[in-house]
Amino acid sequence: MFIILVFMWKKQTMEHVVHDDEQKGLQKQIVIYFSHVVAENTPKGLAAQKFAELVKEKTNGRVKVEVFPNGSLYSDEEEIDALLRGDVQMIAPSVSKVTQLLPEWQVLDLPFIFESYDDVERAFTGEVGKRLLAMLEKKEMKGLALWGNGFKQMTSNRRLLIEPSDFSGLKFRVMPSEIIEKQFRLLGAKPIVVPFNHVYESLEKHAFDGQENTISNIYSKNFYQFQPYLTISNHGYLGYAVIVNQHFWEKLPKDIQQNIAEAMQETTAWNLNQSRKQNEAELEKMKQNPKMYIYELTKKEQEVWKQKFSPLYDEFEREFGSELLHQIKAE
Repeated sequence: MFIILVFMWKKQTMEHVVHDDEQKGLQKQIVIYFSHVVAENTPKGLAAQKFAELVKEKTNGRVKVEVFPNGSLYSDEEEIDALLRGDVQMIAPSVSKVTQLLPEWQVLDLPFIFESYDDVERAFTGEVGKRLLAMLEKKEMKGLALWGNGFKQMTSNRRLLIEPSDFSGLKFRVMPSEIIEKQFRLLGAKPIVVPFNHVYESLEKHAFDGQENTISNIYSKNFYQFQPYLTISNHGYLGYAVIVNQHFWEKLPKDIQQNIAEAMQETTAWNLNQSRKQNEAELEKMKQNPKMYIYELTKKEQEVWKQKFSPLYDEFEREFGSELLHQIKAE
């Protein structure tokens, strides 16, 4: 049996691909797209390409993965619904998007929940990650892995953001996450939810005063052109859930499932290492830009931010208990 995993354009495309002259004689053909919304040269974009290469290698060409970056198939507002409908078979939305389906996932969006990249890796690849990914089955999705982009920083077109009071009255672009919106309200800012694929345009039009993002996104998407004030805060971590449609996954032969799982495990280890190196290297590049103003929070200044955010931890524990929090700290 010869199986090709490609990322499906639209349902009506399926019939055309199945009857393609090049595919004559194949017993079965599965057409899938891997749809994601960031640039190809970001940690997620590069990991998606590496995953496709590993799948081809491990299946001896029986499986092919075609990756569509930059929201070319679906925006981050659309991709989860597209997956659930079966219009695509694989996506990698941000953790913040998943919190809308599974509120417990907000634990990964808590400010300063991770102190280092090593903390992230232990949580994402350990028992915490397995527990969170298993929750996706309630939503008819199969969670394969947690990938990383890097720690989030603050940018602004107004001023450097050092004290919590510096945020007062500023309009801030945020991802669609209730707990992230609450973070900025605690700082006195006005959070505005904007899909990732509209951030550049919104910045260009000065639709808001600031935004939070990783160095790799700020650099690859040229956000710094419009917001030259960069605060290295490491206040949050931008992670992704790599998800497949559960019904599709269950129909795959067991050996193909095993091959894909092995490719995903190798890709995840590579991604978590790459995200660290890439964010560090691209920060150094931005430091060479004379038009940018960069400030790194001291430990003492971070503590002031942590105190400001402490009510979020109390609220999370009241709603979901303390087990997940303790498990992350233990790992």
